[in-house]
Parts: sequence; structure tokens; C-alpha cells
Amino acid sequence: MTMNSAENRGPEQLRYEAEPDWLTELRKRGLDAARTLQLPKLDKTNLQRWPLGQQGVCRKPEPASSLDELPDSIRRWVYADDVLVQRNSGPIIKHLTEALQKQGIILTDLETATRLYPELVKPFFMQALHTEENLLTAQHAARWSGGAFIYIPEGVHVETPLQTIFFVDESDTLFMPHVLVVAEERSSVTLVENTMSSLENSVGVNQAVMEVFVGKGAQVNVVSLHQLERDLIDLTYRRAIVEQGGTVNWLIGEMNGGKTMSDTASLLKGEGAGSDLKTILVGSGSQTMNITARTMHFGKNSTSDMVIRAVMREQSTAILNGITRIEKGASGANGQQTEKILMLHPEARGDANPILLIDEDDVKAGHAASVGQVNPEQLYYMMSRGISRVEAERLIVYGFLAPVVAEVPLEGVAAQMQALVEQKLGQVKEIDQASIVE
Repeated sequence: MTMNSAENRGPEQLRYEAEPDWLTELRKRGLDAARTLQLPKLDKTNLQRWPLGQQGVCRKPEPASSLDELPDSIRRWVYADDVLVQRNSGPIIKHLTEALQKQGIILTDLETATRLYPELVKPFFMQALHTEENLLTAQHAARWSGGAFIYIPEGVHVETPLQTIFFVDESDTLFMPHVLVVAEERSSVTLVENTMSSLENSVGVNQAVMEVFVGKGAQVNVVSLHQLERDLIDLTYRRAIVEQGGTVNWLIGEMNGGKTMSDTASLLKGEGAGSDLKTILVGSGSQTMNITARTMHFGKNSTSDMVIRAVMREQSTAILNGITRIEKGASGANGQQTEKILMLHPEARGDANPILLIDEDDVKAGHAASVGQVNPEQLYYMMSRGISRVEAERLIVYGFLAPVVAEVPLEGVAAQMQALVEQKLGQVKEIDQASIVE
């Protein structure tokens, strides 16, 4: 099963050279499960109709000696000193400053971490997301490649953000990064994850997983920005398990040009655990975006908040699913959620589905959802003040997204998210009169 050439790794060749036995066994388990499991069943989205096709060939790049060797289209998104860059199926750049290394912090690709730090990786890998959940998770367990491992020791606070970039620029390439974040007790870290592509007229699939483990009293901030091109499909699972007094803060920008399925979930395991999730997405063309956000409250006095905002152009479709579940025994829990969709075209479609599942009496929970078009009174007021219609529409869109964008804690990341919004919206043309509510 040992493989010497990553260029030709097929679906039955599940082991890289020097890969530990326990990982090979997990890959075999995923392959066996994939033979019998089905694709996940999504609300109002049939994945069987998506051109998922073959998962591609594993292509490992030659390591680069510096960021200057990266394409300009990628290098302009690098802003952190501590960064890992994956090109296609493996790492090309890994850099962690000496000061952070001395504190015991680890930032490396996950394949390397399984060999060098098995005692840190094995207890957590594929534990927040399980192999047998569905066909996608089984395929990922069997064939993931590259990825990232971030480890923050007990009591260590990382003041500057860490960054990971995953990009694909070769057709028919296996693109399945797995990110594993382990933050020990009373530690803190901010991770910025970018996923992007540079492929023209080439169909591809990203099957990504992120697992985040937040120790007691720890805080993990995750900024996840996805900007894959029109012909690529993005299938992403994000999971967090939060212990007593810990907090996970998600800030997600779904700026893909093609079909998108993402499922982000926080399991609040300990007392006083918290989760804050904010997501923006911009749809264009005929793309379908099925976005699910979930929080499961198990710990007493746990808190959660979700805010999802979508702007849909042309014939795009958004399905937003917000699920807050409060389990029996999670007394004092407080779960809130809001989903809003703004449609900029009469043929755009939006569906917001807030769900509360509560098995405990002593709790607070609430939800709000709206799907609508541009408010004509807002438009009229701005135009009466001398603002052009096109500029007024742009301001309305940015004002709609502001509650999420304004939460970006880092100036460089805020600029990234703003640039992605600008890029995805392009030059917003005058909205059709039929799309404005009378």
C-alpha cells in the first residue's frame, strides 16, 4: 500500500510513504464506508444532480523557498507572517516564526503532523466529524490530502493571526484539505483560512473539513473565506467542540462562483461554553448555495448566536438553514439566530429556514428570518439626496452586509472580505423595477 509517486495515487492506494498505521486503517475504514453510504440529503437541494464526478489525482507540489515564488493571484492574499500554503494536493510553503515555535505552537501540514505529533493528532482527528456520517465524509476520511494542523499549548495566547491558504490550479486534481485546530485550556488563537482556485473552464470539487477543539476557558476565532471559481463545486464541513468556558467565533464568507454546500456546527459541550457564528454569501449567475449553521447546547449556561446574510443576484438560489438545539439538562442556555436574504433580481430565489429544537424548560431561544427585495423607500430617499441609483443600490447592499463585515477583528482580513464582496458583486447594475417591492 505504500506509495512512492503521489502523482498517480488512485482510489485504492490509500497510503503515503511513512504514513502511520493508525491513519492507514482510518483511510481503509472510509473507503469501506464509501461503498455503502449515500450522499447527504439536503433541504431543497439534490446533490445527486450536481456534477461531482471523479475526485481527481493527488498532485503534490515542489516546495517553494519563499512567498515570492507563489503566483501573484495568490501572494496578494497573504498578509500573515505565520502562514501555510497548500497548492493542489500538498503544502508548498510552511512558515512559523521562531518566537511562536519557542512557545510550543505548531503550524504544519496535517500529513506531517500525523507522523511527528501522533499523540496530539490521533485523539482529535475525525472526532468532531465522523467517517460514517455520509458518503462525503467517508470519501474525505479515505482520500484527504495536505491540510493543516494548528496546536496551541495550555495558557498560550497568540497575539497575531495564523493563516492557511488552499488553492488549486491544475485540472483533475484531488483537492481535499483537512484543517485540525487544537487549543488547549486557557489559550487563544485567530486562524484565517482562504480557499481559492485558478482554473478556467475546468470542473473540480473541493471536499474540505475543518475540526476545531476548544479547551476549557480557551478562545478560537476562525475566519473562513472561500472564493472558488464558477465551475468548481465547494463541499465544506466545519465542526467545533467547545469545553467549559470556551468560545468559538466563526466568521465565514461564502464567495464562491459555483455550487456551494457548507455545514458549520458548534457543539457546546461544557458549562458556559459559547459560539458566535456570522456568515455572508453573495450568489450570482445560476449557482445554488445551500448553507447550514447549527449549534447544539449540552452545557449549562451555554450561549450561541447566528447571523447569516445573503445577497442573491441574477438567477442564483440560496437555502439558509439555521438550527439551534438545546438538549435536556442544558439549563440556562441562550440560543439566538437570524437569517436574512436580499434579492437583487426578479429571478433570484431565497429560502430561510430557522429551526429551534428545545428539550429543556429553563432556557432562552429566539429566531428571525426574512426574504425580500430592495426597499423602494430606502432607494427613493437616497436618490432624493442626489445619490445615483446604481450607487444607492450598492450602498444598500453594503449596509445589508455591514453587521457581519463590521465584526471582522483584523484590518487585513476586513480588507480581504471587502475585496471579495466587491469582486463577487462586481459593478452592480441597476436593479430591475420588477424586483422592487411596491
